[in-house]
Amino acid sequence: MEYFCYHRDRPGSLALREELVEAHWSYMDGYADRMIARGPVFDEEDTLLGSVHILDLPGPAAARAFAFDEPNYQAGAYRDVLLRRWRNLLGRTMWDFPGGAADGRRYLVIGLGPGPRPGVGSGSGAARGRTASGPAVPDVRDDLIAYGPLLSDDGTAWLGTAALVRARDAAAARAVLGDEPYDGVEVHRWEFGGRR
Repeated sequence: MEYFCYHRDRPGSLALREELVEAHWSYMDGYADRMIARGPVFDEEDTLLGSVHILDLPGPAAARAFAFDEPNYQAGAYRDVLLRRWRNLLGRTMWDFPGGAADGRRYLVIGLGPGPRPGVGSGSGAARGRTASGPAVPDVRDDLIAYGPLLSDDGTAWLGTAALVRARDAAAARAVLGDEPYDGVEVHRWEFGGRR
């Protein structure tokens, strides 16, 4: 089962995160063979906002253990965690992305809420069609690093969409969700993560 985990930083926690960087990387080394994507998230002023990890785990208990046993979480560096089942609609990892780690700007895009609904709107979402658990993969596949629906723990309820995308700017990144309504959308700069 694939999971999307977004640890959001507590304001003022950068010094604590820097102190724990080796503990964080060592912890993530234990999950290296399960990673689909990983990396830090920033605002437009390059302030660290958090970290995203998308990985394949045995089930909800293992996903919660991954999220809440992480050293930064244990030390109080994060203010909250968004943890959801996810489905890898691209069937690849970030390391398989043809654009590589450094070609262009990268973004995290999260759409929450009812999202695209059959028969609503006439934009790219309507033209693309739907899967049983959310929108189909957009036509910009070459710019998608990771893309898939956010799901309930049992995988039956669609809760939104999460994507990592190469785009010229935040507005172009947001466009991967189409023009149909979500309850809320976040778009933040993202970088390929891992040991330097």
